[in-house]
Amino acid sequence: MALLALANYCLVLFDISYIPFRDFWLEGKMQLFIKVGPFEKEIPQRPIQVLPFNLTPAYDWVKGIVPYRDTEIYLRKVDLLNEKISEQGLQSPEEAAATAVQSAKEIDDILGDLRERSIAMINTNPFQIADKTGTLERIKNKMREHIFDDPDASSKQAFEIFWSRDYLNKAGYREQLNFFDEQIKPLIATNYFRAIGENGKPIDNFGLLDFPFFLIFLTEFLLRSWYISRQHQGLSWFDAMLWRWYDIFLLIPVWRWLRIIPVVIRLDQSKLIDLKRIQKQTKQGFVASIADDITQVIIVQVINQVQASIADGELRNLLFKNTVNPYIDLNEVNETAEIAKLVSRLVVCDVLPKVHGEFEELLQYNLQGILSQNPAYQNLEKLPGFKNIENQLSRQVANQVYKTFIDLLRTLVEEDPEFDRLVDQLMQNLQQTMAKELQSTHSFEQLESLLAALLEEIKVNYVQRLSHEDIEQILEQTRTLGQRS
Repeated sequence: MALLALANYCLVLFDISYIPFRDFWLEGKMQLFIKVGPFEKEIPQRPIQVLPFNLTPAYDWVKGIVPYRDTEIYLRKVDLLNEKISEQGLQSPEEAAATAVQSAKEIDDILGDLRERSIAMINTNPFQIADKTGTLERIKNKMREHIFDDPDASSKQAFEIFWSRDYLNKAGYREQLNFFDEQIKPLIATNYFRAIGENGKPIDNFGLLDFPFFLIFLTEFLLRSWYISRQHQGLSWFDAMLWRWYDIFLLIPVWRWLRIIPVVIRLDQSKLIDLKRIQKQTKQGFVASIADDITQVIIVQVINQVQASIADGELRNLLFKNTVNPYIDLNEVNETAEIAKLVSRLVVCDVLPKVHGEFEELLQYNLQGILSQNPAYQNLEKLPGFKNIENQLSRQVANQVYKTFIDLLRTLVEEDPEFDRLVDQLMQNLQQTMAKELQSTHSFEQLESLLAALLEEIKVNYVQRLSHEDIEQILEQTRTLGQRS
């Protein structure tokens, strides 16, 4: 189905590009033009044959294209002239034999008709309907340069001279007719007429080609949606259709170029192409384009919210325990205190006993350093055997200090309701006393004002710097971390 969708999209692209590139599909040739102001040059001088066949007879009917009547008759007259000249040559009626006088007069009539049609082609511009006026200008320029070697000469006069017996005889009719067949005829042949339908738009029969694809995609879409709805409980058939929303583009008859969306998704799902790298680069490019704005907006919003909270008195309410919206306790447990007790017990009962050797060595080293700075102790160091006594003494002191410290910590972390009550009472008294002092000295208003000013300075001095952060460097670091993981 992915390959079928790809084939359908290729057909859609061909149909969209058919009218603009019809000249290429008609001739199968490619030629570049360089034009700077009035200067125009073809590179190379002769078109390069690319396609060995002509696609237009098989596809013109899809677009309702038929040959333009006047230009088609013009080319038929040229073909008839070639046939007549090939039969008996190019002689005037006076020079021709009695049996060939009639044919010579027919050639004169054809040349006269071609002159008239050339003038009419320039005056009426039959190429305008097909939006190919530029092609007529190229025809005129080629004929001017061929006859006069002057781009500013009269194109009508050039055609009148070209389709004359005297000029063809003098310049060599075979070379001149070959010039016309190679340079002028392909340009005239590109003209066409496209009929208008009853809807007021040019005829377009592409829907007939697209209809078999539509039936296949519709059937597959309905069956796949039904299968998805059966595989997931509680998912309706309509919801399953929305699940594969991108397939809708394969079913609508307008904006067919949007089918690139389901085609790419299906090719990726079928592992025919890999879009992970493209998706990654697209996301990073999107992040890089909005990271500055998002960073600045988020930080400014947080600071503004803090400033608004201070202005609304929420800091005062928090300190003075008169909050409008009281804190909701879900399980009547002080999680913060319990976490602190759990961590304390873990450190005192499990961690410190396993590092008591290193802890005692640290205490012993500090004790020796303190004693060595005492002048009286420095004199005692001179006594023989005092160094051993010093080491034993400092080791015992360090051991005793460690045991005392551990016992004190264990006492603190033991379950003691009375101790907890005293600590809570102390903290409440501290908070109440602090709040009373702040209110009595009118310091709280000054504190709020200073905090608001500090936050404003942070926005001005630091948030702007964050917006100038090298986002590409951050993304590069992110990519490096992703590769390491």
